[in-house]
Amino acid sequence: MPKERMKKYLNKILLGDCIERMRELPDGSVDAVFADSPYNLQLGEKTLYRPEDQTAARAVRDSWDSFESNAAYDEFTRAWMTECKRVLKPDGAMWVIGSYHNIFRVGSILQDLGFWILNDIVWVKNNPMPNFRGTRFTNAHETMIWATPHKTGKYTFNYETMKKLNGGKQMRSDWDINICLGEERIKDKNGKSLHNTQKPMDLLRRVILSSTKPGDIILDPFIGSGTTAAAAKELGRNFIGFEQDESYVNAAIARLESVKPIDLSEIEISTPKRDEIKVAFNELIEAGLLYSGQTLVSPRGERVMITRDGQLTHSLHGKASIHIMAAKMQRSASFNGWDYWSAQKRDGSLVPIDDLRKYVRGIKQDMKKAA
Repeated sequence: MPKERMKKYLNKILLGDCIERMRELPDGSVDAVFADSPYNLQLGEKTLYRPEDQTAARAVRDSWDSFESNAAYDEFTRAWMTECKRVLKPDGAMWVIGSYHNIFRVGSILQDLGFWILNDIVWVKNNPMPNFRGTRFTNAHETMIWATPHKTGKYTFNYETMKKLNGGKQMRSDWDINICLGEERIKDKNGKSLHNTQKPMDLLRRVILSSTKPGDIILDPFIGSGTTAAAAKELGRNFIGFEQDESYVNAAIARLESVKPIDLSEIEISTPKRDEIKVAFNELIEAGLLYSGQTLVSPRGERVMITRDGQLTHSLHGKASIHIMAAKMQRSASFNGWDYWSAQKRDGSLVPIDDLRKYVRGIKQDMKKAA
């Protein structure tokens, strides 16, 4: 059974070549993939020096980022992506991050393999490394591609959670997040940064919160110093990590020991609004919570009256639905009337009509469970 086969991989960081290790996993066994694959930077051997003090700048010249040619890099990319598509569930999330060196090749191969691209996310680095030679623009961003294995996949997108994290506004595709520095950096025994391309926890937190659910399994084929695993554990998700460098594996495992799950109740909105049971305004009247002739009041004190057919009437704006009337009051093209109106009770007190809607929704949910 696939579940039995997964036990030895679940919440483990395992040594080995990611392509070979992924072949051990059952088809359709993971909910999401986050891949921080080699960028094929091709920096050469010339050392870069900081102009202010002439100290050498650390650059990515590791063997794992070296390929003989673009063709060799493409072959490698196609191989690991093919395995990712096999192990992903049909409605799973595929995330790949890269820079201008590789992201266009990566995106092309994704599409060739039948992945459906949902968004490209620009990670804007608030504190990027400068261009030391002064010969180009400072490279202040990286690009993430978010895709699903099939165009028809019913992928997870936690829209309301993202909106909440963004102060009540829709989350955009440009994410301002600091690069990984200071205490967040995993150090080697000499006190130097262990991994050249360690990603910040805030970046992985947002990826995971946006496109997975608690309990989901997230695979990272190039887990490096373990950021994906740390974020997954913190956010109540399961993880599987593969890494071919033993020093990275050991550091990532040690890192996980200090990671504690956090309380998600203040972060995640478990039921997206689009999945909630629908309640019409007329249902509040039918339930006896509102009545014809009752007054509704806006946050600015504007007053309208409920008509017999469940509309609102106003001396200047005529008759309209709760949404259109709210838009007219706001001089806006559209507005959510549930968030705008409060009902005036006979004793003069006010109750938001959205609270009444939630009450009716609760009754309908109980009836649905009992059916």
